[in-house]
Amino acid sequence: MATYPITKRGSELLKAELHKLKTVERPAVIQAISEARAQGDLSENADYDAAKERQGFIEGRIQEVEGKLSAAQVIDPTSIQADGQVVFGATVELEDDDTCYRVTYQIVGEDEADLKHGRINISSPIARALIGKLSGDTAVVLAPGGERVYEVVAVQYV
Repeated sequence: MATYPITKRGSELLKAELHKLKTVERPAVIQAISEARAQGDLSENADYDAAKERQGFIEGRIQEVEGKLSAAQVIDPTSIQADGQVVFGATVELEDDDTCYRVTYQIVGEDEADLKHGRINISSPIARALIGKLSGDTAVVLAPGGERVYEVVAVQYV
């Protein structure tokens, strides 16, 4: 089974989601199914159908999260010793060569990626272009809007 990288924070979020699914969502949907069954005829019971569909979703998500956690390679960015090199988990400050606009991203796993909060997927074009770079290096990113050039201003492991 292949492993995939995830930050310590991402692992904790998945564990919290799994706990909520098992302790809150699953019992609630079981209760909803029970209540819908009490209404009688199940063949035309929309509440029952909706609850069963929700149950299927919850059980599928539980299996998915458990699978991800079992295959996860948890990486704590604060314990990385990469000598200033951009690696998984690093927080990178970039400056666009054309606009001089600065942006900060943390390179994270697929499930953690959230551009609004500055977390980009390790397999995104910009993250792939940054891996292995040092502060002061430039990275050429083949983006959908064309080629972009960024300077690596700073690399942190926080």
